[in-house]
Amino acid sequence: MASNDLISVTIVTYNSGRFIKRCLESVLDQKYPNLEVIVIDNASTDGTVDILEQFEDRCQIHYNDENIGFAAAQNQAIGLSNGEWVLTLNPDVLLLKNFISALVEAGQADPKAGTVCGKLLSIRASFDLHDKQLVDSTGIYFTPMLRHLDRGSQEIDNGHYLNFEYVFGATAAAALYRRQMIEDISILGEFFDPDFFVYREDADVAWRAQLMGWRCIYTPLARGYHVRNVLPGNRRALPPEINMHSVKNRFLMRIKNMTPDLYRRNWFSITVRDVVVIGACLIREHTSLKAFTYLARNWRRVVEKRAEIMKRRRAKDDYLASWFSYTPVSRPAPKPSARLLARARAARG
Repeated sequence: MASNDLISVTIVTYNSGRFIKRCLESVLDQKYPNLEVIVIDNASTDGTVDILEQFEDRCQIHYNDENIGFAAAQNQAIGLSNGEWVLTLNPDVLLLKNFISALVEAGQADPKAGTVCGKLLSIRASFDLHDKQLVDSTGIYFTPMLRHLDRGSQEIDNGHYLNFEYVFGATAAAALYRRQMIEDISILGEFFDPDFFVYREDADVAWRAQLMGWRCIYTPLARGYHVRNVLPGNRRALPPEINMHSVKNRFLMRIKNMTPDLYRRNWFSITVRDVVVIGACLIREHTSLKAFTYLARNWRRVVEKRAEIMKRRRAKDDYLASWFSYTPVSRPAPKPSARLLARARAARG
Protein backbone atom coordinates (compact mmCIF):
# COMPACT_ATOMS: atom_id res chain seq x y z
CA MET A 1 0.00 0.00 0.00
CA ALA A 2 1.16 3.50 -0.74
CA SER A 3 1.87 5.74 2.23
CA ASN A 4 -1.18 7.08 3.97
CA ASP A 5 -1.18 10.54 2.37
CA LEU A 6 -4.59 12.16 2.36
CA ILE A 7 -6.04 12.13 -1.17
CA SER A 8 -8.70 14.69 -2.08
CA VAL A 9 -11.08 13.57 -4.82
CA THR A 10 -12.72 16.58 -6.47
CA ILE A 11 -15.72 16.17 -8.77
CA VAL A 12 -17.73 18.82 -10.62
CA THR A 13 -21.27 17.91 -11.64
CA TYR A 14 -23.59 19.61 -14.07
CA ASN A 15 -26.68 17.63 -15.08
CA SER A 16 -24.72 14.45 -14.37
CA GLY A 17 -27.60 12.37 -13.07
CA ARG A 18 -26.93 9.50 -15.48
CA PHE A 19 -23.46 8.92 -14.06
CA ILE A 20 -22.75 10.40 -10.66
CA LYS A 21 -24.12 7.62 -8.44
CA ARG A 22 -21.96 4.94 -10.04
CA CYS A 23 -18.96 7.27 -10.07
CA LEU A 24 -19.20 8.07 -6.35
CA GLU A 25 -19.75 4.43 -5.47
CA SER A 26 -16.56 3.49 -7.30
CA VAL A 27 -14.64 6.22 -5.43
CA LEU A 28 -15.97 5.21 -2.03
CA ASP A 29 -15.13 1.57 -2.82
CA GLN A 30 -11.42 2.33 -3.35
CA LYS A 31 -8.92 0.25 -1.42
CA TYR A 32 -6.92 3.38 -0.61
CA PRO A 33 -7.75 4.15 3.06
CA ASN A 34 -7.41 7.91 3.40
CA LEU A 35 -9.76 9.85 1.12
CA GLU A 36 -11.87 12.95 1.25
CA VAL A 37 -14.44 13.43 -1.52
CA ILE A 38 -15.59 16.93 -2.50
CA VAL A 39 -18.36 17.46 -5.04
CA ILE A 40 -19.31 20.83 -6.50
CA ASP A 41 -22.65 20.93 -8.30
CA ASN A 42 -22.98 23.70 -10.88
CA ALA A 43 -26.74 24.27 -10.54
CA SER A 44 -27.91 20.99 -12.07
CA THR A 45 -31.57 20.74 -13.08
CA ASP A 46 -31.82 17.05 -14.06
CA GLY A 47 -32.10 15.32 -10.69
CA THR A 48 -28.37 15.27 -9.92
CA VAL A 49 -29.02 17.12 -6.66
CA ASP A 50 -31.42 14.40 -5.46
CA ILE A 51 -28.72 11.80 -6.03
CA LEU A 52 -26.01 13.85 -4.34
CA GLU A 53 -28.15 14.24 -1.23
CA GLN A 54 -27.81 10.48 -0.71
CA PHE A 55 -24.03 10.91 -0.31
CA GLU A 56 -23.95 13.93 2.01
CA ASP A 57 -22.97 11.74 4.98
CA ARG A 58 -19.89 10.41 3.14
CA CYS A 59 -18.84 13.33 0.92
CA GLN A 60 -18.63 17.10 1.10
CA ILE A 61 -21.31 18.35 -1.28
CA HIS A 62 -21.52 22.02 -2.27
CA TYR A 63 -24.32 23.43 -4.43
CA ASN A 64 -23.63 26.49 -6.58
CA ASP A 65 -26.44 28.83 -7.54
CA GLU A 66 -25.23 29.04 -11.13
CA ASN A 67 -23.01 27.17 -13.56
CA ILE A 68 -19.61 28.78 -13.08
CA GLY A 69 -17.86 26.31 -15.41
CA PHE A 70 -15.72 23.25 -14.87
CA ALA A 71 -12.46 25.13 -14.34
CA ALA A 72 -13.75 27.55 -11.70
CA ALA A 73 -15.70 24.82 -9.89
CA GLN A 74 -12.63 22.58 -9.76
CA ASN A 75 -10.67 25.48 -8.29
CA GLN A 76 -13.45 25.87 -5.73
CA ALA A 77 -13.17 22.19 -4.79
CA ILE A 78 -9.38 22.31 -4.64
CA GLY A 79 -9.62 25.33 -2.34
CA LEU A 80 -11.79 23.32 0.04
CA SER A 81 -9.50 20.28 -0.05
CA ASN A 82 -6.73 19.28 2.34
CA GLY A 83 -4.98 16.37 0.62
CA GLU A 84 -1.32 16.06 -0.28
CA TRP A 85 -2.64 14.96 -3.67
CA VAL A 86 -5.80 16.01 -5.53
CA LEU A 87 -7.57 13.61 -7.89
CA THR A 88 -9.79 15.51 -10.31
CA LEU A 89 -12.53 13.25 -11.56
CA ASN A 90 -15.31 13.55 -14.10
CA PRO A 91 -18.69 12.21 -12.98
CA ASP A 92 -18.76 9.86 -15.99
CA VAL A 93 -15.70 7.92 -14.80
CA LEU A 94 -15.70 4.56 -13.04
CA LEU A 95 -12.59 3.51 -11.12
CA LEU A 96 -11.36 0.00 -10.46
CA LYS A 97 -10.60 -0.59 -6.78
CA ASN A 98 -6.81 -0.10 -6.94
CA PHE A 99 -6.90 3.04 -9.10
CA ILE A 100 -5.95 5.61 -6.46
CA SER A 101 -3.38 3.37 -4.75
CA ALA A 102 -1.62 2.77 -8.07
CA LEU A 103 -1.55 6.48 -8.89
CA VAL A 104 -0.07 7.41 -5.52
CA GLU A 105 2.59 4.69 -5.72
CA ALA A 106 3.67 5.93 -9.14
CA GLY A 107 3.75 9.56 -8.06
CA GLN A 108 5.91 8.82 -5.06
CA ALA A 109 8.57 7.28 -7.30
CA ASP A 110 9.62 10.74 -8.54
CA PRO A 111 9.40 13.94 -6.47
CA LYS A 112 9.31 16.01 -9.67
CA ALA A 113 6.21 14.16 -10.87
CA GLY A 114 3.45 16.69 -10.32
CA THR A 115 0.82 14.74 -12.24
CA VAL A 116 -0.03 11.05 -12.49
CA CYS A 117 -2.49 9.39 -14.86
CA GLY A 118 -3.63 5.85 -15.47
CA LYS A 119 -5.19 3.81 -18.23
CA LEU A 120 -8.75 4.88 -18.97
CA LEU A 121 -10.83 2.60 -21.14
CA SER A 122 -13.88 3.63 -23.11
CA ILE A 123 -17.38 2.74 -21.93
CA ARG A 124 -20.81 3.58 -23.31
CA ALA A 125 -23.06 6.17 -21.67
CA SER A 126 -25.16 3.24 -20.43
CA PHE A 127 -22.00 2.00 -18.66
CA ASP A 128 -21.96 -1.05 -20.92
CA LEU A 129 -18.64 -2.12 -22.39
CA HIS A 130 -17.99 -1.92 -26.10
CA ASP A 131 -17.88 -5.19 -28.05
CA LYS A 132 -14.14 -4.65 -28.34
CA GLN A 133 -12.48 -2.92 -25.43
CA LEU A 134 -11.21 0.51 -26.52
CA VAL A 135 -8.66 2.81 -24.95
CA ASP A 136 -9.91 6.24 -23.91
CA SER A 137 -6.70 7.86 -22.70
CA THR A 138 -3.22 7.04 -21.43
CA GLY A 139 -2.21 10.68 -21.15
CA ILE A 140 -2.32 13.61 -23.56
CA TYR A 141 0.14 14.79 -26.18
CA PHE A 142 0.50 17.86 -28.42
CA THR A 143 1.07 17.96 -32.16
CA PRO A 144 3.04 20.71 -33.96
CA MET A 145 -0.35 22.14 -34.98
CA LEU A 146 -1.08 22.67 -31.26
CA ARG A 147 -3.79 20.05 -31.24
CA HIS A 148 -3.86 18.12 -27.99
CA LEU A 149 -5.02 14.52 -28.24
CA ASP A 150 -5.49 11.56 -25.93
CA ARG A 151 -2.78 8.98 -26.33
CA GLY A 152 -4.26 5.71 -27.55
CA SER A 153 -7.78 7.12 -27.98
CA GLN A 154 -10.18 4.64 -29.62
CA GLU A 155 -7.47 2.03 -30.17
CA ILE A 156 -8.41 -1.56 -29.40
CA ASP A 157 -6.94 -2.45 -26.02
CA ASN A 158 -4.74 -5.40 -26.88
CA GLY A 159 -2.49 -5.28 -23.85
CA HIS A 160 -0.28 -2.37 -24.90
CA TYR A 161 0.61 0.71 -22.86
CA LEU A 162 2.03 -1.54 -20.15
CA ASN A 163 5.11 0.51 -19.24
CA PHE A 164 5.59 3.25 -16.68
CA GLU A 165 6.24 6.33 -18.78
CA TYR A 166 6.60 10.07 -18.69
CA VAL A 167 3.95 11.70 -20.88
CA PHE A 168 3.19 15.36 -21.57
CA GLY A 169 0.10 15.56 -19.37
CA ALA A 170 -3.11 13.99 -18.14
CA THR A 171 -6.77 14.36 -18.94
CA ALA A 172 -8.54 16.00 -15.99
CA ALA A 173 -11.22 13.32 -16.31
CA ALA A 174 -9.00 11.37 -13.90
CA ALA A 175 -5.72 13.14 -13.05
CA LEU A 176 -3.81 13.04 -9.79
CA TYR A 177 -2.07 16.35 -9.03
CA ARG A 178 0.55 16.87 -6.33
CA ARG A 179 -0.41 19.69 -3.95
CA GLN A 180 3.08 21.13 -4.18
CA MET A 181 2.74 21.44 -7.96
CA ILE A 182 -0.75 22.93 -7.71
CA GLU A 183 0.61 25.68 -5.49
CA ASP A 184 3.73 26.16 -7.60
CA ILE A 185 2.06 26.62 -11.00
CA SER A 186 -1.14 28.40 -9.98
CA ILE A 187 -1.50 31.83 -11.58
CA LEU A 188 -3.25 34.58 -9.64
CA GLY A 189 -4.22 31.88 -7.12
CA GLU A 190 -5.93 29.75 -9.78
CA PHE A 191 -4.84 26.24 -10.82
CA PHE A 192 -7.31 25.75 -13.67
CA ASP A 193 -7.82 28.93 -15.67
CA PRO A 194 -11.48 30.03 -15.26
CA ASP A 195 -11.25 31.89 -18.59
CA PHE A 196 -11.45 28.44 -20.18
CA PHE A 197 -14.81 27.71 -18.49
CA VAL A 198 -14.85 24.20 -19.95
CA TYR A 199 -12.66 22.12 -22.27
CA ARG A 200 -8.87 22.22 -22.78
CA GLU A 201 -8.22 23.47 -19.23
CA ASP A 202 -6.30 20.26 -18.49
CA ALA A 203 -4.08 20.73 -21.57
CA ASP A 204 -3.36 24.27 -20.43
CA VAL A 205 -2.33 22.96 -17.00
CA ALA A 206 -0.14 20.28 -18.60
CA TRP A 207 1.68 22.82 -20.79
CA ARG A 208 2.18 25.22 -17.88
CA ALA A 209 3.47 22.39 -15.67
CA GLN A 210 6.01 21.39 -18.31
CA LEU A 211 7.15 25.00 -18.66
CA MET A 212 7.71 25.17 -14.92
CA GLY A 213 9.72 21.96 -14.73
CA TRP A 214 7.17 19.39 -13.54
CA ARG A 215 6.66 15.91 -14.98
CA CYS A 216 3.67 13.67 -15.63
CA ILE A 217 3.86 9.91 -15.05
CA TYR A 218 1.60 7.31 -16.65
CA THR A 219 1.04 4.09 -14.70
CA PRO A 220 -0.58 1.07 -16.38
CA LEU A 221 -1.64 -0.30 -12.98
CA ALA A 222 -4.33 2.36 -12.47
CA ARG A 223 -7.33 1.44 -14.60
CA GLY A 224 -10.76 2.94 -14.98
CA TYR A 225 -13.55 3.60 -17.50
CA HIS A 226 -14.66 6.87 -19.06
CA VAL A 227 -17.71 7.91 -21.06
CA ARG A 228 -16.29 10.44 -23.53
CA ASN A 229 -18.62 12.71 -25.47
CA VAL A 230 -16.03 15.01 -27.05
CA LEU A 231 -13.91 13.36 -29.75
CA PRO A 232 -12.06 14.96 -32.67
CA GLY A 233 -14.49 13.45 -35.18
CA ASN A 234 -17.83 14.45 -33.62
CA ARG A 235 -17.53 18.24 -33.45
CA ARG A 236 -20.72 18.84 -35.44
CA ALA A 237 -22.74 16.88 -32.89
CA LEU A 238 -21.62 19.08 -29.99
CA PRO A 239 -23.50 22.10 -28.63
CA PRO A 240 -22.43 25.41 -30.20
CA GLU A 241 -21.29 26.74 -26.82
CA ILE A 242 -18.84 23.85 -26.39
CA ASN A 243 -17.40 24.45 -29.85
CA MET A 244 -17.02 28.16 -29.11
CA HIS A 245 -15.08 27.42 -25.92
CA SER A 246 -12.92 24.95 -27.87
CA VAL A 247 -11.91 27.66 -30.34
CA LYS A 248 -11.41 30.28 -27.62
CA ASN A 249 -9.33 27.98 -25.48
CA ARG A 250 -7.07 26.92 -28.34
CA PHE A 251 -5.92 30.53 -28.66
CA LEU A 252 -5.90 31.17 -24.91
CA MET A 253 -3.48 28.28 -24.46
CA ARG A 254 -1.15 29.63 -27.11
CA ILE A 255 -1.16 33.23 -25.87
CA LYS A 256 -0.30 32.07 -22.36
CA ASN A 257 2.18 29.27 -22.98
CA MET A 258 3.83 29.59 -26.40
CA THR A 259 7.57 30.28 -26.34
CA PRO A 260 9.33 32.03 -29.25
CA ASP A 261 11.49 28.99 -30.03
CA LEU A 262 8.53 26.61 -30.15
CA TYR A 263 6.67 28.94 -32.50
CA ARG A 264 9.73 29.29 -34.73
CA ARG A 265 10.01 25.52 -35.08
CA ASN A 266 6.31 24.93 -35.79
CA TRP A 267 5.02 28.19 -37.31
CA PHE A 268 3.97 26.59 -40.61
CA SER A 269 1.94 23.79 -38.98
CA ILE A 270 0.38 26.25 -36.55
CA THR A 271 -0.59 28.64 -39.35
CA VAL A 272 -2.16 25.87 -41.43
CA ARG A 273 -4.31 24.80 -38.50
CA ASP A 274 -5.24 28.41 -37.72
CA VAL A 275 -6.45 28.92 -41.29
CA VAL A 276 -8.64 25.82 -40.98
CA VAL A 277 -10.08 26.87 -37.61
CA ILE A 278 -10.74 30.50 -38.53
CA GLY A 279 -12.06 29.54 -41.95
CA ALA A 280 -14.51 27.08 -40.42
CA CYS A 281 -15.77 29.78 -38.04
CA LEU A 282 -16.26 32.25 -40.91
CA ILE A 283 -17.92 29.81 -43.30
CA ARG A 284 -19.88 27.36 -41.18
CA GLU A 285 -19.55 27.70 -37.41
CA HIS A 286 -20.56 31.34 -36.96
CA THR A 287 -21.42 30.93 -33.28
CA SER A 288 -17.73 30.30 -32.57
CA LEU A 289 -16.78 33.79 -33.75
CA LYS A 290 -17.66 34.93 -30.24
CA ALA A 291 -14.37 33.31 -29.19
CA PHE A 292 -12.42 36.11 -30.84
CA THR A 293 -14.59 38.78 -29.25
CA TYR A 294 -13.83 37.25 -25.87
CA LEU A 295 -10.09 37.22 -26.57
CA ALA A 296 -10.11 40.88 -27.61
CA ARG A 297 -12.16 41.93 -24.59
CA ASN A 298 -9.94 40.10 -22.11
CA TRP A 299 -6.59 40.53 -23.86
CA ARG A 300 -4.90 42.50 -21.08
CA ARG A 301 -5.70 39.93 -18.37
CA VAL A 302 -4.55 37.03 -20.55
CA VAL A 303 -1.26 38.76 -21.38
CA GLU A 304 -0.69 39.40 -17.66
CA LYS A 305 -1.07 35.68 -17.04
CA ARG A 306 1.43 34.95 -19.81
CA ALA A 307 3.96 37.33 -18.28
CA GLU A 308 3.68 35.56 -14.93
CA ILE A 309 4.11 32.12 -16.53
CA MET A 310 7.16 33.16 -18.55
CA LYS A 311 8.73 34.76 -15.50
CA ARG A 312 8.55 31.40 -13.72
CA ARG A 313 9.55 29.23 -16.67
CA ARG A 314 12.27 26.64 -15.97
CA ALA A 315 12.20 24.29 -18.99
CA LYS A 316 14.69 24.73 -21.84
CA ASP A 317 13.70 25.18 -25.48
CA ASP A 318 14.94 21.82 -26.78
CA TYR A 319 13.15 19.94 -24.02
CA LEU A 320 9.84 21.66 -24.71
CA ALA A 321 10.11 21.19 -28.46
CA SER A 322 10.76 17.47 -28.06
CA TRP A 323 7.19 16.94 -26.79
CA PHE A 324 5.42 18.38 -29.83
CA SER A 325 5.09 15.60 -32.40
CA TYR A 326 2.51 14.06 -34.72
CA THR A 327 3.00 10.75 -32.92
CA PRO A 328 2.71 10.43 -29.14
CA VAL A 329 5.93 11.05 -27.26
CA SER A 330 6.76 9.18 -24.07
CA ARG A 331 9.89 8.42 -22.08
CA PRO A 332 10.73 5.68 -19.56
CA ALA A 333 9.70 6.50 -16.00
CA PRO A 334 10.80 4.88 -12.73
CA LYS A 335 9.51 1.34 -12.34
CA PRO A 336 7.59 0.36 -9.22
CA SER A 337 9.03 -1.91 -6.60
CA ALA A 338 8.81 -5.67 -6.93
CA ARG A 339 6.38 -5.61 -4.03
CA LEU A 340 3.98 -3.36 -5.92
CA LEU A 341 4.22 -5.44 -9.09
CA ALA A 342 3.46 -8.61 -7.15
CA ARG A 343 0.47 -6.99 -5.49
CA ALA A 344 -0.81 -5.69 -8.84
CA ARG A 345 -0.58 -9.17 -10.38
CA ALA A 346 -2.44 -10.63 -7.41
CA ALA A 347 -5.16 -7.99 -7.71
CA ARG A 348 -5.68 -8.87 -11.37
CA GLY A 349 -6.06 -12.50 -10.39
